[in-house]
Amino acid sequence: MICGIITGIIIGFIASKLYSGSGKGCIVNLFLGIVGGAIGGWLCGVFGIHGNGSWIGEVVTGVLGAVVLLWVVNKLFK
Repeated sequence: MICGIITGIIIGFIASKLYSGSGKGCIVNLFLGIVGGAIGGWLCGVFGIHGNGSWIGEVVTGVLGAVVLLWVVNKLFK
């Protein structure tokens, strides 16, 4: 569980750095990582992309989903 939380924070931090150039804070990064992982997993499934289950693959998928989430939120609220 602790590893999942740390991974979520890392995913959210990377995504927020890629999208806006700054981190959002641990709680927001954790939320981005968790929701981004779900969105990224769904997107990869839609496009038929299946990873080998490695930690790096999960991080890449989560970052992809978190960036998409940040983009959608930015479009809705600006």
